[in-house]
Amino acid sequence: MDQKNGSSLTGFILLGFSDRPQLERVLFVVLLIFYLLTLLGNTSIIALSRLDPHLQTPMYFFLSNLSFLDLCYTTSTVPQLLVHLRGADKSISFTGCVAQLFIALGLGCTECILLGVMAFDRYAAICRPLHYTVIMHPRLCALMASASWFTGFAYSSLQTVLIFLVPLCGKNKIEHFFCEVPPLLKLACVDTTVYESEILFFSMIFLFIPVALITFSYGQIIRAVLGIKSAAGQRKVFGTCGSHLTVVSLFYGTAIYAYLQPSNNHSQDQGKFISLFYTIVTPTVNPFIYTLRNKDVTGAMKKVFCWDYDSR
Repeated sequence: MDQKNGSSLTGFILLGFSDRPQLERVLFVVLLIFYLLTLLGNTSIIALSRLDPHLQTPMYFFLSNLSFLDLCYTTSTVPQLLVHLRGADKSISFTGCVAQLFIALGLGCTECILLGVMAFDRYAAICRPLHYTVIMHPRLCALMASASWFTGFAYSSLQTVLIFLVPLCGKNKIEHFFCEVPPLLKLACVDTTVYESEILFFSMIFLFIPVALITFSYGQIIRAVLGIKSAAGQRKVFGTCGSHLTVVSLFYGTAIYAYLQPSNNHSQDQGKFISLFYTIVTPTVNPFIYTLRNKDVTGAMKKVFCWDYDSR
């Protein structure tokens, strides 16, 4: 069999959930609702952070970045999935698949770094409160956010090139609902051990820094919290840090499971639902996790809505 790389293909077929037509109808309704909630929740956080002066702090600056990232990440996959769930055509062009993989990987990698930066912000606020405004200077915040985006997409460029160098031998049916690394590697007609080793090596290096930063930051935060005598002070710290840790656990837990699952049909089905979780469920619940018990955000919402009501 001739070995051809992906560039010889005109497009791919995203099989997704096509073998379960009844499930497709249910998923369409559920995912549409989740997608609308994602747009509403994350857009609200971005708008409130811009409109309320009390929310123009490093914490909400990074949270706005995370919300914008979640909006982009969900939009890179879900609208196409909704179209495929309602129609017979499940195709995606070769260029579209490359772009989707590049964007999804870039946003996912950016989130890895951004969550580490947000952990450092909480460390500076709790462990270095007197120097917080000096440490988290607006220029440094902008630099760290920009570096997160740049590094994430630079890494994505490398990964995307490596993936599409793999010979596919004309195979174009992807056992997934969007172009992702594990299902694309399954199309290869050669031994992918070398490619998988390269990807694993770079991924471990890439993930080590944010994970190490998160571990260090929260290790120091725990020590600082144990030294707080006030129960109210401890609850406040656990409230803000608990939200971030929940988001970190959801993101890293589902992503690691999706990329380290065994190669068999059962795990492929599980992988699709896990991917659904971190592409649509996590971006939907993130705004609620951060704002559910956040008095600053709820206060800002009341001010905005009261202002709109009074202005009528």
